[in-house]
Amino acid sequence: MSVPTKWSRCATSKLSAAQSWLTGLWAGGLLSVALVAAPTAFATLERPQAGLYVAGLFRAEAWYSLALGVLLIMVEQRLQRAQDERRFRFGLGFVVPVAVLVLTLIGAEVLQPLIQQAKMTGQGSFALLHAASTGVFALKSTLVAYMAWALVPRR
Repeated sequence: MSVPTKWSRCATSKLSAAQSWLTGLWAGGLLSVALVAAPTAFATLERPQAGLYVAGLFRAEAWYSLALGVLLIMVEQRLQRAQDERRFRFGLGFVVPVAVLVLTLIGAEVLQPLIQQAKMTGQGSFALLHAASTGVFALKSTLVAYMAWALVPRR
């Protein structure tokens, strides 16, 4: 194990702050989509236009989640390397972003195409698929919000 230097302690502190900040940004973005943007679209637009707008919003959110998830995994890897280069722990800072990346891919690449197919062809249960997609998004948002809360420094 390497001896921590003043520079590495400073870099680790800044990386920890960046990790907290990025996780908070991610949680805020997810909650803004779920609690503000999507409901407002359906309250102000005709249903078909709102559906198209929200579908585009969720596509953009998927890219946003993929980018932040990968970035946070890289930050976590660097933080762990600063502690011990020989050992990798599957802690909160790694497991949550990986889980959310998997949920994002399930929502964007599996459920959304099935929802579109069900809407266009009338085959399959649109309501059931929509409920599954909502559940995946809610779980994803809950995991990121928990991570943001857990990373807040305690005094």
